[in-house]
Amino acid sequence: MRTLVVMPTYDEAENIETVVRRVRAARPDVDLLVVDDASPDGTGVLADRLAAHDPQVHVLHRGRKDGLGGAYRAGFAWGLDRDYEVLVEMDADGSHLPEQLHRLLDAIEHGDGADLVIGSRWVPGGAVANWPWYRRAISRGGTAYARTMLALPVEDATAGYRAFRASALLQIHLELVASQGYCFQIDLTRRAHAAGLRIVEVPITFVEREHGRSKMSAAIVREALWRVTTWGVRLRLGPARRERAVEPRRARPLGRI
Repeated sequence: MRTLVVMPTYDEAENIETVVRRVRAARPDVDLLVVDDASPDGTGVLADRLAAHDPQVHVLHRGRKDGLGGAYRAGFAWGLDRDYEVLVEMDADGSHLPEQLHRLLDAIEHGDGADLVIGSRWVPGGAVANWPWYRRAISRGGTAYARTMLALPVEDATAGYRAFRASALLQIHLELVASQGYCFQIDLTRRAHAAGLRIVEVPITFVEREHGRSKMSAAIVREALWRVTTWGVRLRLGPARRERAVEPRRARPLGRI
């Protein structure tokens, strides 16, 4: 299946070359798209150099920093326009091990017809390396809250290492997603579940970055808490509100890249 790894970047000059090379070594059959939000540290320039020497590496430059959700929406649109069958989310900081990419792809290509595969830290066999206790607490607590409020049948709703069938992305109305950061992953999970898509979790090891700074912030956590609470309340108000819980009032078109 034609597969595209979508990798958003902002100030990842210390990591991008190593991570891209690891992806290409781990799965030479997949293509990779770097979505750079005008990184002031020159990440986009480095990505262009890699693309110039490898026809399976591509770069999408965006004019400003516009959040993780916006970057993935743009990258997915780029891939869908080019008829990729599977689209993968992967961080550019090395926290998602390219050497474990095959676990996600195997579950889509050879499993029981998974539409969304989540690389999970919290299923048996999953692990986190070099995280402080408060990061573990935020992640575990965020998933527990989302599971309770949204009735999600997953152990790691906030995980960012994922593989989607192209057909799944089309079914969940990605163009309507307004959430960013930490909350973006929860949003896609609830949409997939609401659409009746098959979600499978596979164990992965998440490794805290060695270079650069984490993009996690208090604002990202606040957005997740507010949105999950709002969606959960609407879900409990009955069928009339349930559809609005999935589709926000104001839609932003994906557009063509």
